[in-house]
Order: sequence, then C-alpha cells, then structure tokens
Amino acid sequence: MVKFAEFRDSLTKGAPPVGLESALCALWHDAKGNWARAHELVQGDESDHAAWVHAYLHRKEGDLSNAAYWYRRAGKPVCKTPLATEWESLADALL
Repeated sequence: MVKFAEFRDSLTKGAPPVGLESALCALWHDAKGNWARAHELVQGDESDHAAWVHAYLHRKEGDLSNAAYWYRRAGKPVCKTPLATEWESLADALL
C-alpha cells in the first residue's frame, strides 16, 4: 500500500508507483503536467473513484458543467477548494 508521502515523492520519478488504480495514475499524470493522459486513464473507467478524478480534471480544465456531471456520477459534492487542495484530498482519500 502506497502512502500519501510516497505517492507525492514519486512525482520526481518517470513513472507512477506500480499497482495503482487508474484514478491514482491519472492524478499522478495530472501532477506531472499531462492532463490529456490523466483524462485518458479515467475516461474508460466506470468506477466511482475514476468519476471523482474525472470531475476534478474537468474542473481544472474550466469545464464546470461537465465537472458537475462527474461529481454527481461520483456521488460527491462539487468541490470549491483550490485545485491543489482538491488534488491532495483526492490522492489522500484514494490511497
């Protein structure tokens, strides 16, 4: 099991930690500046975790109506915190 500090520290590496679900891999790629790869990872995943990360990604993109749809799919309220705070909360919750 990867801890939050280990996950955050892995951002200095060339690949995410092995064995992560697609939602966490998406967060990793987003933090590395690859929004498109992050979106690709969650787009085909039907899980609630992927929907939650999908919502965050569309919020980051500025597509708030699409983000709201994905928050509803994830069963989560629309997030209003700064994006960096939401990223940390998501990573911590999913780990």
